[in-house]
Amino acid sequence: MSAFGGQSIKTRNLSKALSDKIGKDNILCVDTKGWQEHPVRLLCNIRKATSQCESVIILPADRGLKAIPKLTFLCNQDAKLFYSVIGGWLPKMTKTNKRLRKTLKKYDGIWVEALAMKKAMEEQGFSNISVVPNFKNITPLKPNELVYQITEPYKLCTFSRVLKEKGIEDAVNAVKAVNDRCGRTVFTLDIYGQVDEGYADRFNDLTAEFPDYIRYMGKAPGDRSVDILKVYFILLFPSYFYGEGFPGTLIDALSAGIPVIASDWAYNTEIIRDGYTGLITVPQNVEDLSKKLEYCYHHVADINHMKNNCIAEAQKYSKDIVADQIMSLINK
Repeated sequence: MSAFGGQSIKTRNLSKALSDKIGKDNILCVDTKGWQEHPVRLLCNIRKATSQCESVIILPADRGLKAIPKLTFLCNQDAKLFYSVIGGWLPKMTKTNKRLRKTLKKYDGIWVEALAMKKAMEEQGFSNISVVPNFKNITPLKPNELVYQITEPYKLCTFSRVLKEKGIEDAVNAVKAVNDRCGRTVFTLDIYGQVDEGYADRFNDLTAEFPDYIRYMGKAPGDRSVDILKVYFILLFPSYFYGEGFPGTLIDALSAGIPVIASDWAYNTEIIRDGYTGLITVPQNVEDLSKKLEYCYHHVADINHMKNNCIAEAQKYSKDIVADQIMSLINK
């Protein structure tokens, strides 16, 4: 499990949020990394958690769903069981996996990240679904801290795992297309994030051919996301990744006061409001993405006006607000 992946980041954020609410000494964490190689250790740790804790929250990745929900249910002594979902693939998995569906319906609560996920699960007969958005332990900028760009070249960035399905190549090609049509560097593009292992060779080939206005900036420390992003004009997120849920990068962008051009994919439109905190583009469509960029170039004042909307929207995804919601669900 990558230290920069969505699962590990959300797990750390949730642990920190609950520790701040009820005290670190009242939190017991079980690391499930490598559980397939050490199933007995996992079983012992689950027994310990369910016997010592009033409530148990699981956050397995998709492979962990093969065993962890069922084992936790079978080992449970008298704890309330909750599943905090990471990503957007659960409704598809429960639709085709009858055993998993049966187990999860017995949990006290399943917390999904988007309203569309809740509706999809309820259509399968679930009655224990709540929407609990993703969140981050970061502080949004104040209005007087916003950074405005009013002259070209306008700075664009991506801020996610570097993977083709995250739309990295679409972002690169769209920026190239706009600059070529304009005959000058209207936009620059900085790419941040951990390069996916299976994409490394392909990405190395791409970087060798980058024009000077496109750069790979490496992995960015999560606790510096707002400071890094605030100087950019727009964040590009043209993802078509199969497991997309509530991407943390969208919280980073909103908190930094930068609008987002996001694909109409998974649950992005629940987070980025077209014309309010960004623009929505057609997935896997470089031409549409380049047209959205051209719109931004011709409407700089409108894009900059969205900045205040972004930091206002980011308040909904603060650690304290989401932690309060989680505590109310646990104590129901």
